[in-house]
Amino acid sequence: MFVTPAFAQAAGAPSAGASIASFAPLILIFVIMYFLMIRPQQKRMKEHRAMVEALKKGDEVVTQGGLVGKVTAVRDNELEVEIAPGVKVRVIRSTVTGLVNRTQPAAANS
Repeated sequence: MFVTPAFAQAAGAPSAGASIASFAPLILIFVIMYFLMIRPQQKRMKEHRAMVEALKKGDEVVTQGGLVGKVTAVRDNELEVEIAPGVKVRVIRSTVTGLVNRTQPAAANS
């Protein structure tokens, strides 16, 4: 019923290999999360940033609010977007979520 002191001392301390093995699943989970979640999100952010920086007059864009319009003016941190004939709104560049149509250079239209 009672554990003798000699029996309790025989177990010994856990070895260094056992402590590393106990952290292996945690490390594996972090590596899997990095490749499945963090890395693709960083790639999407980089692509979005490049797309927003490349916006120019004449591009058709979609905003986060669902507005679709043509860029009529480009400023430092904002765009002027015409959403209907004679209706222009100012939007922050980062709220643009996608391009509908990119304008083609004049030489490509002929």
